[in-house]
Amino acid sequence: MQVSLTDLGKRYNYEWIFRNLTYTFESGTSYAILGHNGSGKSTLLTIIAGHNLASEGALVYTSGGRIVAADNAYRHLSLTAPYLELVEEFTLLEMLGFHTQFKPLRHNLSNLDLIDRMGLQRSKNKFVKDFSSGMKQRLKLGLAIYSNSAMLLLDEPTTNLDQEGVAWYQEHVEQNKQGRLVIVGSNIQHEYSFCEQQLRISDYHVMPRK
Repeated sequence: MQVSLTDLGKRYNYEWIFRNLTYTFESGTSYAILGHNGSGKSTLLTIIAGHNLASEGALVYTSGGRIVAADNAYRHLSLTAPYLELVEEFTLLEMLGFHTQFKPLRHNLSNLDLIDRMGLQRSKNKFVKDFSSGMKQRLKLGLAIYSNSAMLLLDEPTTNLDQEGVAWYQEHVEQNKQGRLVIVGSNIQHEYSFCEQQLRISDYHVMPRK
């Protein structure tokens, strides 16, 4: 999977978040989008994920040498972020059953296999609404990391995780990054320490006119 950005820009009202962003993300490589809070990391990730539209420029997805229509890009990617919600009325098993109807799991894992890998065996029949914030984040990460998708987008992935949860994230993303395009939006080093490439979103900020 390859994602090519050409002169990409995003603005809200008259304020440009970033502009003139030309960059190519290649499969088999992990990238960190770095910047302070409010710098545009999440905005760029949502544009790449197709949840948001750029104000100018072009974004092209390519898979196996063929262009992927923007409307079909979601089939090739998994996204997790603090602002994305889970279906809290489901039990954990129901949540996985619902999710895997649309995104099968990697390595032919079963739903119970994934529950084991997430360390949530005792909660398989528990309603998601009764999970702690850390359990919900581990579930979001597990669904994203273990979905059979060529592109993995991780926005502030260790939000609400304790030290054990951070170690779990680092272990499982390391085990599942090979052959995929991984993009992490973060300003916390332990979230992106495995990334080979870095893009600083502040390099594409537009200075306000005096």
